[in-house]
Amino acid sequence: MKICVYGAGAIGGYLGAQLTLAGEDVTLIARGPHLEAMQENGLKLLIDGEERIAHPLCTDDPTVAGLQDYVIVTLKAHSAPAVVGPMQALLGPETAVVTAVNGVPWWYFYGLDGQWTDHKLESVDPGGVQWGGIGPERAIGCVVYPATEVVEPGVIRHINGNRFTLGEPSGEKTERVQALAATLISAGFRSPIRKIRDEIWMKLWGNLCFNPISALTLETLDVVATETGTRDVSRAMMLEAQAIGEKLGVRFAVDIEKRIDGAAAVGAHRTSMLQDLELGRPMEIDALVTAVQEMGRLVGEPTPTLDVVLALVQQRAHQASVYEYPDKTQ
Repeated sequence: MKICVYGAGAIGGYLGAQLTLAGEDVTLIARGPHLEAMQENGLKLLIDGEERIAHPLCTDDPTVAGLQDYVIVTLKAHSAPAVVGPMQALLGPETAVVTAVNGVPWWYFYGLDGQWTDHKLESVDPGGVQWGGIGPERAIGCVVYPATEVVEPGVIRHINGNRFTLGEPSGEKTERVQALAATLISAGFRSPIRKIRDEIWMKLWGNLCFNPISALTLETLDVVATETGTRDVSRAMMLEAQAIGEKLGVRFAVDIEKRIDGAAAVGAHRTSMLQDLELGRPMEIDALVTAVQEMGRLVGEPTPTLDVVLALVQQRAHQASVYEYPDKTQ
């Protein structure tokens, strides 16, 4: 099986290393010092108290990889539209594109039952670049749960978790999604096939509030989820999001208090949005928050608390030069 991981950072490198060591034909698309280190020394994975070294093909040029069975996109959501052009070299007639990306995916409304079927989300796919250039029929959804980090160029540390939940937008257990799940399982991952939009919302439900609040307050997840004021704001945002999701046919398997308590139990974790702000990296505001606001407007659900938090975190990130407003006019 030929698998290309596009964006071989912490998660992409973890996937690529394990798949390579399991005997798959893997290409990692990366850049900069991280790419150079992998090309020279291989990719080192620190996991379960040991070092594992994998030697996949590592390149910044997709044309050298050839056509793939699966392209797994592990870029930050805001970086994905820019690689649609280079990605074409990887896409054959049967190639599936797996969106292992945080937040609302660009294909979300593809084939969705109801009046909003095939709606294109401008906040995550401006101008429909991914919809038109990749094609929603290629998409397989993936919700990422592991925690990993790049500790130095070419070296990735696995912290915890090994679940990559998969699902077709249609909800069908197709041959291609079952084959991918089996391949991931054989490489040591957990890879259940689920109703993917429900899974996306379950993770998004926390990310859409905890991430921006932590970036605004500079507090860790346990504090955001337990301090009375920020817990109340989180709850209000989650209620607004739940109303949107339910209008779109999503089933929320746990209640809000249990979801918030689960986040608090993670402990003193610095959310990805807070880490990006502190490190001066572009922030995933649109995929995690703006997209929910856009969906609320679409289905006629008000989002007053989310609107306030979104405006504040957008301005905070813009001031730090790590975010551009979607309409580029503010």
